[in-house]
Amino acid sequence: MRTVIVGGLILSAAAGVRQTFGLYIAPFATDHGLPVTEIAFAIALHNLVWGLSQPVIGALSDRLGPGPIVAFGALLYALALGLAALEPTGGFLILSMGIMVGLGISCTSFGVVTTAVGRAAPPETRSMALGLASAGGSVGQVLLVPLAQGVNDHAGLSMSLLTLAACLLAVAPLGFLLAPAPTGRAAVTPLTVQPLRAALSEASRHPGYRLLTLGFFTCGFQLAFIATHLPPYLAFCHMPSGLGATVLALIGLFNIFGSWGCGWLGSRFPQQYVLSWLYLLRALTILAFLALPKSSVSVMAFAALMGLTWLGTLPLTSGLVARVFGVGHLGALFGICFLSHQVGSFLGAWAGGYLFDVTGSYSLIWTLTVILGFGAAALNFFIREDRVLDLRGGVAS
Repeated sequence: MRTVIVGGLILSAAAGVRQTFGLYIAPFATDHGLPVTEIAFAIALHNLVWGLSQPVIGALSDRLGPGPIVAFGALLYALALGLAALEPTGGFLILSMGIMVGLGISCTSFGVVTTAVGRAAPPETRSMALGLASAGGSVGQVLLVPLAQGVNDHAGLSMSLLTLAACLLAVAPLGFLLAPAPTGRAAVTPLTVQPLRAALSEASRHPGYRLLTLGFFTCGFQLAFIATHLPPYLAFCHMPSGLGATVLALIGLFNIFGSWGCGWLGSRFPQQYVLSWLYLLRALTILAFLALPKSSVSVMAFAALMGLTWLGTLPLTSGLVARVFGVGHLGALFGICFLSHQVGSFLGAWAGGYLFDVTGSYSLIWTLTVILGFGAAALNFFIREDRVLDLRGGVAS
């Protein structure tokens, strides 16, 4: 339980800060004269850097334990926000909000923290533990989005970013309270005692792992686009000022229940089927949001439904990887799967700004999120139960 609580606190800061970035598009554009495409690219770049570095960071966490990884990442993450606050120009924004944030969050989020939680939990409760940690992480979104908006309104962009940097510094030592990485043959089951190269080769040949990885691309695309561009989209639709921050916080609030619920469902039903229904519900929610007239009620209803499906993919996906391959190389294997998620995140955040600048509308990118949602639902549905469980002559723990 200690690992779940500590993991939730770290994720609250790391993921909560990241969910505020969409609030800064307008201030960066109006106060500093930066084009939306350039701002969106900087924010999108951190997703790509995060994804590319996650397999390496995950492997280091498997070897060294999460303590030093989380501490380094939180410090780098905070430094990045400080640089963005003091030098909010094009080149420095790409360095800070893109490269440095990407590396920092890679060390302080799901690939390190949830794998530590998954490793510490017994197989029969792993999905539930992962769901609770992810739910706890959403508390940061509920608290930090309004905090960032309030400080920005009263003290400006720079002070808002520096406040978030202070929150990250506060969680830097917490990684040492997470369960350490397993060491020695006794720390893992016989199914997971193998070199990393062999585990990677095995995963690349496993059909279910490939389908799971492809489907995870959609999750990243949808979440990054919505988190980055929903506030400016609502402003584009002439919705009330401040509604964007309210909606992002509401998504975080309902994600607390959604992540816990997905973890609970994943402990009782085949996780690939729960994932399939989750992607389907998300696609239908977006489709209904586009079809209905825009009002404060419809927007908040959309936020609530999206929140229920927001990070529910994470306990299900990481739990499925652990069930197939064991926990010995969970950080590296989930990191590779997560790379697909982050490529989708990069494209969702960047393409949203690019297509808006080119077409003057968000219609095309919204339609694409719906199509990808239906595609991910189909991919996960075709991960057959026997193909998930029947590996190396038995079930991985």
